[in-house]
Amino acid sequence: MKLFLDWSAYKDAGMGDAYADIPKAGGDYAKAIAVCIGSRACEQAGKGVMCPSFRISGNPELSTGGRVKLLKAALNGELGRAPFQHGELAEAMDLCVSCKGCKRECENEVDMALIKAEYLAQRFSATGTPLRNRLFAAVPKLLARFPKAGRLIRWRNRHRVLAQCADRLLGISAGVKLPEPAEQPFSAASVWNKLQNDTDMPEVVLFVDTFNRHFNPTVAEAAVSVLAAAGYRVHLLAEDGHADAAKRPLCCGRTYFANGMIAEARQEARRLLQALAPHLEADRWIIGLEPSCILSLRDEYLSMGLGEQARQLAAKAVLLEEFIAREHTAKRWTLTFNALGRQKLLIHGHCHQKAVGATKAMRKVLKLIPELDSEQIESSCCGMAGQFGLESEHAGVSREMAEQGLYPALRAEPDATVVANGFSCQQQILNGGHAKPLHIAEVLHAALGR
Repeated sequence: MKLFLDWSAYKDAGMGDAYADIPKAGGDYAKAIAVCIGSRACEQAGKGVMCPSFRISGNPELSTGGRVKLLKAALNGELGRAPFQHGELAEAMDLCVSCKGCKRECENEVDMALIKAEYLAQRFSATGTPLRNRLFAAVPKLLARFPKAGRLIRWRNRHRVLAQCADRLLGISAGVKLPEPAEQPFSAASVWNKLQNDTDMPEVVLFVDTFNRHFNPTVAEAAVSVLAAAGYRVHLLAEDGHADAAKRPLCCGRTYFANGMIAEARQEARRLLQALAPHLEADRWIIGLEPSCILSLRDEYLSMGLGEQARQLAAKAVLLEEFIAREHTAKRWTLTFNALGRQKLLIHGHCHQKAVGATKAMRKVLKLIPELDSEQIESSCCGMAGQFGLESEHAGVSREMAEQGLYPALRAEPDATVVANGFSCQQQILNGGHAKPLHIAEVLHAALGR
């Protein structure tokens, strides 16, 4: 069995344990699956994230442990000659939203999000990658090559006939709105006066991801303003002399990875690593805005066989709020913020933020704003999960997941301002009829001292 990802981190998992129940085939991938000890912690309600699909269904097969049992059966040859296409396994994996809740909340840190990426790669290598998956995976390239694509999306959102056509032809639900790109994507020109050249200033790198570049450019602009006001010299990757970036903005490859297109994800990762090489050599922090993107640099990159440079990047990649929290703890952050008036802020953490404990940094940084009343929403996955909530067969399931905690919390505080850094989370909140959430960068920018 040829594996698409590097599973060598699990080479010693379960070795010598008579109860590990490691499947016969699959090598280190099988060992990664077998770290599950069947405690059924994934079959829980209440606090925490996992397992969203179990929470709404009550079906044990749609929990992390249930998926492990089916994957073991597949690798033991119990699901026929094409195990990754088996209907029961396909359904269970299809409803995994790759929230990474299990990686944090399971005692043995089962990484079902990573396991699913390999599963999809195995499945699509035999069947071919479906058009819808290829389309969503290619969003970064499509937005860069076809600047007027936003106009087509806006037409689709406003004309039900077009939405219904996309539903029938592509399986993109007519009942949900697609995210609409901004009229103008982020450009260094918009913040040029803040990209200072004083070589005595501490230097940091801001990675402007696909989503904030094309959909929320004001977020990237706000982040540059905050970092510059705090006394940092900000490097923007696409404007730092990387030739290929001038033709197409750099991308982490997250959309390809999530759709099982590992070779394409690895290609994007190598482009990014090439551009980051001088910054890593200079030991600069790589700051990001979108949780699923920047945390891919710390996690998924380590499974793609990218070598030592990927390990260096994993140690230097941080979210904006993590960077500010660290700098403040080290007493290097001296920028003060103005009060924004007495208002209630509800914080919705992206699942991947929760998986690495980064929501603590959000709370800590927001406390730097005087008189601000903030509260974290206790919820599982919002249900959008990248493209999951846009797909025809999943849109209803996605809304059920949002109703587990997120939507009721928003309805209970209709006048509160919502802060959500995750692009998918923002769209789910919008599609639920609520106002567009703010990114923490926008909140901090609004509170800049003058």
